[in-house]
Amino acid sequence: MYYPEPITKLIDSFSKLPGIGPKTAARLAFFVLNMKEDDVLNFANALVSAKRELSHCSVCGHITDQDPCAICTDTSRDGSLICVVQDPKDVIAMEKMKEFHGKYHVLHGAISPMDGIGPEDINVPDLINRLKDEEVEELILATNPNIEGEATAMYISRLVKPSGIRTTRIAHGLPVGGDLEYADEVTLSKALEGRRDV
Repeated sequence: MYYPEPITKLIDSFSKLPGIGPKTAARLAFFVLNMKEDDVLNFANALVSAKRELSHCSVCGHITDQDPCAICTDTSRDGSLICVVQDPKDVIAMEKMKEFHGKYHVLHGAISPMDGIGPEDINVPDLINRLKDEEVEELILATNPNIEGEATAMYISRLVKPSGIRTTRIAHGLPVGGDLEYADEVTLSKALEGRRDV
C-alpha cells in the first residue's frame, strides 16, 4: 500500500521495535499522527532524552542516569550478596519484589554459541574482576531458565568455584497458583529438584 514518505518512515521506525509487525507499526504511526503536536514533541523528547541521558553503571551494568547507579551507592544494601541477571529488566523485576537487599550484576545477554555469543561478549569478565575487588560471600545466578541461561549460569559457577564464593541458582518450578496437570516435564523436574523441607 502506498503511504506518503513521512508515514512510511514512521512505520519503518516502529517496525524496528521488538514484537511490532507491519500492521501494528502502521496503527502506531497513524495513532501518532492523530496526537496533539505537543504530545508528539514530548514523546520524541522522551525518546531522545532516554537515549542521551541513560548509560550503564560502571560497577553493575544496570541502566542509570548517574554513575555508579543508585543501587550500587546505596549503603543499606548488602554488598556481600550479588545477584547476577541477564538484562536490566531483570533488575527491575527483582526490585519490584522488595525481598532482595543485595546488589546486582547485569550480564547484558547470555552465552549462546549458536548465535556466536561467548562469555567475552557479555559482562562476565567485569563480574570476575568485581568478585576479586569486592568482599562477596554469595553469588546468586538468576539467569533465565532456558538453554542459554543455564549454560551461562553453569559457566559462571565453574569460573567462580575456585574462589570459594558460595554460588547459588534461583529455584525454578511451578508458579504460585499453577496446576500440576498443565506443567511440562521440564518444569515439574525443576520443581522436584528445588524442593525444600516444610
